[in-house]
Amino acid sequence: MADGDDVNGLRKVLVTFKSCLTDNQEVLMDPYLEGWKGLVRFLNTMGAMFSFISKDAVAKIQIMENFRSGEQKENYITLQSMVGYELSNSLVDFTQPYSCPTSGCRTILRLHRALHWLQLFLEGLRTSDADSRTSVLCTDSYNASLANYHPWIIRKAASMAFYTLPTRDTFLKNMNVGTNEEAVAMLGEALPHISQVYEVTESLYAQHKLLDLP
Repeated sequence: MADGDDVNGLRKVLVTFKSCLTDNQEVLMDPYLEGWKGLVRFLNTMGAMFSFISKDAVAKIQIMENFRSGEQKENYITLQSMVGYELSNSLVDFTQPYSCPTSGCRTILRLHRALHWLQLFLEGLRTSDADSRTSVLCTDSYNASLANYHPWIIRKAASMAFYTLPTRDTFLKNMNVGTNEEAVAMLGEALPHISQVYEVTESLYAQHKLLDLP
């Protein structure tokens, strides 16, 4: 099955992240946001249980697209240029959570954390046994990533939602990329692109002490 033939476009979505990185290992904003739009479509196919993540992602994507079409759009071509511009112009507040609520650095950090959860979950699907429970895979991935930044009520709702997920085999079939073996192979081919973008972003934010922005 050719790239993009799957109903959810998941293969194409994951590979989109490959185009995010320049030769200098800078993360291009536009393909990053396009990749996230595809991930939102994928999340929506997983049911209303994931709306608490997909709706938040949609809001964050819109904020960043506004930056990319605004007066300072040239400063938001890459994540690196965004960080440099916002820090040098005091557009990031390290102490108050809502003094600069729409700063690009803060907005991308929220997407970055959610990307880590999806990366861990999809990698879990790829490497787990046929009888593994997706509810457990998803819960473990969530607890290792997004749960650290969500209040108790959101964590509780998420944990309950994850238990409604189908089996691993059913989940792979629902990806509509052929056999389960083909779905696993697709994940193995595409996930390294997301992982690389995540690592470059993580390093950039760590360098500028942005990982714990309120």
